[in-house]
Amino acid sequence: MTPETKEMSTLNMITHRNRSSSRRGSRWTSALALCGGALLLLLPTANAARARASDSGAAKTKTRVAYPTTVTMTNAAIAHWAPVVSDVSAHASPSHASPVITDIKTVTGDGTQNIVLILKQMNVSPKQTWFDVRLAILPNNSTGWIPRTALGNIYVVTTHLYIDRETFTATLKRDGIPIFTTRVGVGEPYWPTPAGQYYVRDKLTDFDNPFYGPLAFGTSGRSAVLTEWPGGGFIGVHGTNEPNLIPGAISHGCVRMLNSAVLRLAKLMSVGTPVTIT
Repeated sequence: MTPETKEMSTLNMITHRNRSSSRRGSRWTSALALCGGALLLLLPTANAARARASDSGAAKTKTRVAYPTTVTMTNAAIAHWAPVVSDVSAHASPSHASPVITDIKTVTGDGTQNIVLILKQMNVSPKQTWFDVRLAILPNNSTGWIPRTALGNIYVVTTHLYIDRETFTATLKRDGIPIFTTRVGVGEPYWPTPAGQYYVRDKLTDFDNPFYGPLAFGTSGRSAVLTEWPGGGFIGVHGTNEPNLIPGAISHGCVRMLNSAVLRLAKLMSVGTPVTIT
């Protein structure tokens, strides 16, 4: 073999080794690239799994309820009331062990179904609920707690009656919007119509005495002095047989209005409606 031939052979061997090394390097580079890509693909999946696990844990935490829980049931725009289906004692707090404020019967002194205005709902536990209700007793504006089991179905009203003793005006609002207004007569100074927060307990019709007009609403408000309203000194909203006296301070505590006005009011206002007297 000539020197030139040996040199060419050596060069060929070096080139072959370099190409083999290059192919092996390429294969390693490709493998590393594939592994790196797989890792990149796996990382978002792992992160998503951790996020789902975290969300699941947060959801489980949110479902835990810390008792007691309280819900407001009556405000200026909406109110809730319910019939009393069993005689019950109203307590100072949502517990049978707390002091009794008064006893509540299923029937009113007028012989009608007794109802209560619900102010708040307290869930003492998952299986025990109490209601803070307005009481039809003296002193006016008294409230007390009674268990849910003493009440029937709960009803919603969106009306609210306002009596302004200074302007001798009655205004009924629905959803906070006035829908009825009329002039009224209120109590004389010796027998004032008491200011406060009340509700309509019942509606009576077919009076034998025209003094009360065609119908009357009984409220939970009571006069500490005297009243025309029969059955325990409750403040009524009713018609009159003396329309010429309206408006003015003319009654023994009840709110009087024209017969035509009280008939219109009866079409717009139901029992359970809150009443504010100022």
